[in-house]
Amino acid sequence: MEKKAVIIGGSSGIGKATAHRFAQEGWRVLIAAPASSIDSGLKQSLPGAGHLFMPVDVTNATQLEQLEHQVAAHFGSFQVLINSAGISSSVPVVDSPFEDWDKALQIMLYGAVNSCRRLIPLLEDGGRIIHITSIHYERVAHGSSSYGMAKAAITQFTRSLALELAPRGILANAIAPGFVDTPMSIKADGRNELDSEWFLTNYIRYDHLPLKRAAQPEEIAGVAWFLAGPDASYITGSVITVDGGLTITF
Repeated sequence: MEKKAVIIGGSSGIGKATAHRFAQEGWRVLIAAPASSIDSGLKQSLPGAGHLFMPVDVTNATQLEQLEHQVAAHFGSFQVLINSAGISSSVPVVDSPFEDWDKALQIMLYGAVNSCRRLIPLLEDGGRIIHITSIHYERVAHGSSSYGMAKAAITQFTRSLALELAPRGILANAIAPGFVDTPMSIKADGRNELDSEWFLTNYIRYDHLPLKRAAQPEEIAGVAWFLAGPDASYITGSVITVDGGLTITF
């Protein structure tokens, strides 16, 4: 039987690596991502054939409706839904325009909720839902209140899905990465935080990150692949932390 996965935010970082992993394993993949991030290089890089690419702004109800129609028309039904859409910016709680502060929740929380509401009816019984959350769902950093709130809410939403969809045999889980070497590591000033003295001092030199390196996106994709497979058949409503040991230290 042909296997099919829909990956929201599959054009960059963890989502892109996950799309590659599923394609390498012989699955057909539909990548839904902002139009600006879908180019010929992305399309040519995926192994296999029959993949679909859908420009989607997850905050746009009309575009999500179009995504639903495209999935129904080209896939009919599918087995795995992965939500990896994300943004990262430092936004103060008080001294910022509300629209800037709220953007993370609109994209990462409500984007996930509305994507699920549209696509779960097309997900096969026994299917899998995998959300990419973050260790920020229970950790705090300066300027990350809206980001952390979005990730915490996604984590709780995943648990709700696990409960409500259990009668259909659908498993819903979340992956909480720590530092990952992706384009989101590049901050507004153009510097990669993973190359900064701050990262070296706090996380490498003083052992706050036991493995002393950031993850590669493929290492998160491997966990998504596990959660989609038969060996994860009794895991639902769980959060798998993939952070190189960061959250076991103090």
